[in-house]
Amino acid sequence: MDWMVETQDRRADPRMLWSEVRSIIVLGVNYGPQGDPLATLQDRSAGNISVYARHRDYHDVIKGKLKLLASWLIAQAGEGDVKVFVDTAPVMEKPLAEAAGLGWQGRHTNLVSRGYGSWLFLATIFTTLDFAPDAREEDHCGACRACIEACPTQAFPAPYQLDARRCISYLTIEHKGHVSPEFRAPMGNRIYGCDDCLAACPWNKFAQEAREAKLIARADLEAPKLAELVQFDDAAFRSFFAGGPIKRIGHARFLRNVLIAIGNAGDPSLAPLAVARLSHDSPLVRAMAVWALSRLCGHVEFMALMQSYGASETDPDVRAEWARGETIP
Repeated sequence: MDWMVETQDRRADPRMLWSEVRSIIVLGVNYGPQGDPLATLQDRSAGNISVYARHRDYHDVIKGKLKLLASWLIAQAGEGDVKVFVDTAPVMEKPLAEAAGLGWQGRHTNLVSRGYGSWLFLATIFTTLDFAPDAREEDHCGACRACIEACPTQAFPAPYQLDARRCISYLTIEHKGHVSPEFRAPMGNRIYGCDDCLAACPWNKFAQEAREAKLIARADLEAPKLAELVQFDDAAFRSFFAGGPIKRIGHARFLRNVLIAIGNAGDPSLAPLAVARLSHDSPLVRAMAVWALSRLCGHVEFMALMQSYGASETDPDVRAEWARGETIP
């Protein structure tokens, strides 16, 4: 595994998890992709999944190794205590990583490394042991705006500022409700996360491919077909994504994302698959099935579907989608 290990003096940061902590060790784990992470965006019949989610859940992969490293540190010191975190607590990993010298927070607010580009998972070890702090990394973005200009939804109101409400990663992963109509077309075929701002960074010319086997992309997650994904029931969804992070968003939110991608595919042959989801238990799914059909069907066909399915719809959000689609000529 490609590890970057740096230390930060605990006394330089007032945010403590336990009063006995003397040092915070910050680690970066490389998950660099093997090819162009945005290549799938050109294939609208497939779903684009963020690079970090195309393999085993990084929390599981890193935490086990982190515990081994932490145990080794205590064994070498002969005393002391440790606590490890891999995005599992309110720890400010990016500022800590910058203070520890791993990289700097770029204009897209993510960490950038001179040696690994944008592709680093961050983890921390809080310990009662004393370590000499490493030097802080300086900002090397200069006047570059590549990441800001690459964002499909203009989620950066200014350099170093992110409006999460517009971020596709937030909308497809953390957001539990309906996706605002203004963001659906810009989402394209991104069904889980977004790497556009990361991939645009010029520092990725120094990026390296991941060497940890569990962080190398599964072949069936590099360009999964939308026509297959939308037919998953809950059991198939959980089975297909077992061991990875996608399973955590749940079946309904996943179908919401896939149906948005289908609506953006421009392929009328996918319409019957969206029709099949008009009877789904979740209003989240039904609403996006309506939206997809409003983009894939002609007006006459859409109105016929509205008579068959929309008349009996009771959810106000789904009814609003039918009404919105009705106005499309």
